[in-house]
Amino acid sequence: MESNRLVRQTIGVSILLFVVAYFLVAYLQLEIKWLFVFTAVWIALFIIAWIQEKFAAGEQIRGMMYVLVAATFLNQSVFSIEINFFTLFFYRLMLMVVAALYLFYSIKEKRLVKDFQQLPLKGVWLFLCIWFCYGCISVLWAKSIIDAVKYMLLLTIGMMFVYLANIIFTRVSRLLIFYVIWMGMTVVLLMLGLINHYMQIQLPSSSLYGGPEYKLAYPTAVFFNQNDLATFLSISFFFYMAAARNSSSVWIRRGSWLLGILSVYVIYLTESRASLLAIIAGICVYFFLLSNHKVKKAIGFSFVIFSIIGMLITAPIVINKMEEWTMISESYEGIKPLPSNLARINLLKNTFYYVLDSYGLGVGAGNIPYYLEKYPFYPTGDIWQVHNWLAEIIGNFGIFIFLGYIGMIFYICLSLYKLYKVAYSPAYRMLLEACFTAQIAFLVSSISPSSVSNLYFHWVFLGFVLSTIAVLKRRKHKRVKEYVFL
Repeated sequence: MESNRLVRQTIGVSILLFVVAYFLVAYLQLEIKWLFVFTAVWIALFIIAWIQEKFAAGEQIRGMMYVLVAATFLNQSVFSIEINFFTLFFYRLMLMVVAALYLFYSIKEKRLVKDFQQLPLKGVWLFLCIWFCYGCISVLWAKSIIDAVKYMLLLTIGMMFVYLANIIFTRVSRLLIFYVIWMGMTVVLLMLGLINHYMQIQLPSSSLYGGPEYKLAYPTAVFFNQNDLATFLSISFFFYMAAARNSSSVWIRRGSWLLGILSVYVIYLTESRASLLAIIAGICVYFFLLSNHKVKKAIGFSFVIFSIIGMLITAPIVINKMEEWTMISESYEGIKPLPSNLARINLLKNTFYYVLDSYGLGVGAGNIPYYLEKYPFYPTGDIWQVHNWLAEIIGNFGIFIFLGYIGMIFYICLSLYKLYKVAYSPAYRMLLEACFTAQIAFLVSSISPSSVSNLYFHWVFLGFVLSTIAVLKRRKHKRVKEYVFL
């Protein structure tokens, strides 16, 4: 009865407020986007009110987190509203709602401090806090304050999701639901990518929308360009491979193999060489992971020997080629477009120059594009994003945060490997194989997108990996049979 009355009251108030909002838009000549903002916020509040009546606090937040994970894959394709320098879309709205709901209940039940104290992987969170604090301090020497604030907002949104994931996804069953959502939403993006290619139809969220005909066949799905989609699919490929290897269902194994192959095909259509290399690197790591101890030792020894021989043989060729490219790139005038390889070399050279010029402190959060546009030491052909995630980190935040990030990735990989050696359940092995191989693939493919900071699936994946490590570390010595629904 209380619930029905709440619904009736909410509908009545909604009608009244929508009439007022329409009056403001029509007669005060406000921009129509504010009506959409109002509608979205009010619908979210109505949903929260209804959920509060139907479910317990933990179930509410957990259910909305699953919706938030699914919303990640929609990107800006459903709706996108520009508010000054900030863009509002479904994922960000959902994240704000979930964060507000969690904050309300944690304060109400006096769990906020306790949750933070019990946060798993203290070393990782110490680094993330240092990264965030350093980014805020770096605004002091950033030349473009707006770019710095925008970048810190992206960093805040990403870390907020990772925090919520670590707090909420505390059981293997919840991680498996997360896993299934990722694979299911990838199917949608694969279909959109194929529609892009064969029907040459692009969504308005794509940079290719309304572009020349020869570019319309590149798959972009809901992303800004084809490289972003390729990086995402290089992660998803290993989710499918891990499911195919560990599932007890014949149909799921076959379906996962098919979707994995389809992922590689769509990556091929994007012409992202870095993502294809990422698939190869991940497969090599997968082979190493599945090998016995003797084979691993032989692989490791062979890798070291062949790497040394390869470096000795190819070093002179590579050096000569680099010198040739450098001479060619420096001869280009700033107004002329550069070939892709030469532009990327100059982007990296500029970034390292900025790092040295700032005494290793970086140019400030989000300021690499500003420096590349205003103070290019080498010509970049009007390309202002560094197109390399690790270079983006070291350029913006300096060498100390860069080393901290590398240390975090090393810790993640080492933890996954140690857990995998003692994993006894197919569900555990599937989660660990997907996390390990996809993490390696992401590191390789992350040199392809123009910027990774605004790719929210990267933060969602990091939240999934850290949650997996935290959950399985807690269960390392507890041989409890888990329900596997794959």
